[in-house]
Amino acid sequence: MRRPLVAGNWKMHGTRATVRALMTAVRDGLGDNRGADVLVLPPAVYIPDAVRLAEGTGIGVGAQNVADQDQGAYTGEIAADMLTDLGCAHALVGHSERRLHYGESDALVAARFAAAIRHGVTPLLCVGETLEQRESGDTEAVLAAQIDAVAEHVDGEALTRGVVAYEPVWAIGTGRTATPEQAQSAHAFIRARLAVHGAAATQVRILYGGSVKPETAAELFAMADIDGALVGGASLKADDFINIIARAV
Repeated sequence: MRRPLVAGNWKMHGTRATVRALMTAVRDGLGDNRGADVLVLPPAVYIPDAVRLAEGTGIGVGAQNVADQDQGAYTGEIAADMLTDLGCAHALVGHSERRLHYGESDALVAARFAAAIRHGVTPLLCVGETLEQRESGDTEAVLAAQIDAVAEHVDGEALTRGVVAYEPVWAIGTGRTATPEQAQSAHAFIRARLAVHGAAATQVRILYGGSVKPETAAELFAMADIDGALVGGASLKADDFINIIARAV
């Protein structure tokens, strides 16, 4: 049985004061009774604050990216072992905004995934298609290419140690959400593709991301292959984030 995971991607938002307020509200609002694992992904400069505030709560803290290299002259990058040194055990790789705005290729995303695995950081691999690709009937081809690129760098056992987040690009920050049936179809395809590469695919948690809200979460989580959510804007509102987590049972 895969335990649900709900992760909040705070993107480039916040100050030390708002991070403290948000973490405190989520921590106090969740209490000890929850049916899902909870992860927050603050901007890198606030990871130490979030780790300190999450201590003893069971809330995990992750990074929004991780370097593809282990160390060296890579200005602006953050190595996986630096994250673990801060008490940060998860990292997003391949978010569509990184692919779109910063030109991250499938190959670079795969190298970031592999670097995270080498240092004991759990990568959350983001995959998903644009609206044009969906309307052209290319969704599965896009997902396959993104997963296959990672499989060229790591073996099936390493794939099993990651998490996958299906984020249709056309639903991120747009207010549009894939229907539960659309999301389930993509999740089932992803699980099957992982199995092709030797992953214990039934063990891999696959999250849905794309304008997830409390009112849409329950139907999404009811689908057989949806194991939680990667939440964007709603994770910046403590009540909304808590309500989404409550539906992941």
